[in-house]
Amino acid sequence: MIAVAFIAGDKIVWDELGLIIGAYLLGSLPFMYLLGRIHGVDLREYDDMHIALWRHVGRVQGFAGAAFDFAKGVIAVVVARALDFDTGWVAFAGVAAVIGQMWPVFMGFKGEKGNTTGLAMTGALATTTMFISLIPVVIGFSIRTVPRMIDRSHYMEERLKFGGPPSRSLPLGVALTFAAMPLTAWGLGQPAEIVGALGGLFVLILLRRVTDSVTEDMRQPSGKIGILLNRLLYDRGQK
Repeated sequence: MIAVAFIAGDKIVWDELGLIIGAYLLGSLPFMYLLGRIHGVDLREYDDMHIALWRHVGRVQGFAGAAFDFAKGVIAVVVARALDFDTGWVAFAGVAAVIGQMWPVFMGFKGEKGNTTGLAMTGALATTTMFISLIPVVIGFSIRTVPRMIDRSHYMEERLKFGGPPSRSLPLGVALTFAAMPLTAWGLGQPAEIVGALGGLFVLILLRRVTDSVTEDMRQPSGKIGILLNRLLYDRGQK
């Protein structure tokens, strides 16, 4: 049996190691996937589990799946604070929960994009920072959703349909929101540990976008730079 530990000077920080592993495992819990399987739907066959759960299983299940992913980020931070860990470890636990959602051990390290859990984690860690940084994603969501909601040529059922054609405004708004978080935290005088954690979260969000189905993208005969830029900005490989 191999024992693993963090070393802080001469002190083995087993408690902190347990916190980070626990946060990662929490983030890895495949709640949405299990909801889909219960109803005979394999969500791994779809690009976005949230949208697939909403559209192919039901709205109640879709809300439940999104709420659980949101709760992952909040729980990791709240528990770490309740156990009186230092600010750096609290922030690290929040990031670990997001990593768990992105690369879950229970799903062969193939998970979601981390957006929902990342926003929730930031809200629990630095609420004011999160609300200020949300401006780009709110604008992106509005550009995509408001015209559909006010279109009287469609029934309300169609207006409420989650998903639809690929969006550029929403994923761009999400990227800008995560980019703004460390800058906003720094401007508000947040501790360096929180600023660093939010900077790391932004890098992880971009890394998850770039590495999603990257093998298939790189098989394209040309336009690899364009594909990578599209993944970074719009969360999809094809133009």
